[in-house]
Amino acid sequence: MHQHFILFKPYGYLSQFIYELKRKKKLLGELYNFPEGTMAIGRLDEDSEGLLLLTTDGKVSEQIRSKKVDKEYYVQVDGVITPEAIEELQKGVEIGFNGGKYITKPCKAFIVTEIPDFGARAKKIRDERHGPTSWASITVNEGKFRQVRKMTAAVGFPTLRLVRVRIGNVYLQNLKVGDVLEVSDFQLDN
Repeated sequence: MHQHFILFKPYGYLSQFIYELKRKKKLLGELYNFPEGTMAIGRLDEDSEGLLLLTTDGKVSEQIRSKKVDKEYYVQVDGVITPEAIEELQKGVEIGFNGGKYITKPCKAFIVTEIPDFGARAKKIRDERHGPTSWASITVNEGKFRQVRKMTAAVGFPTLRLVRVRIGNVYLQNLKVGDVLEVSDFQLDN
């Protein structure tokens, strides 16, 4: 019987179980006693947080990765993001990718007026003295390297904190940082 998990990945953890290089890194196995053969479906950067799906079933992993599934991110940005910047994000912006330029596909984006309660991040973001911050939601179904961070920087609002809140119709729900929830399956139909 295969097992499936939903995880709120904390800041500072790699989206993997094994790290071969010398530097000491925090790995997913430190968060929960996952069964042998568990793999992360997709990944979140070490400095990103939020929803990560894990499974012991390689077929499920492949199905989800091959589909163009919507992924929604809440991003805390430096400065008060403007409706104009949101509109630019929606239309697609030019980012650097693999040494070249890439125009992101049109996406959903909006200003988040109610500050999400994700709890404090392990590493302090920065002091309010350095000016205001704001939150936006960005939903993409492509996943270029550090794409969302590059997108907000391209419109003049660098990302300070990035939390994935949804993959398809699987939501972070009320999970707290580091929480793991075992589920019978991922009902991912968009």
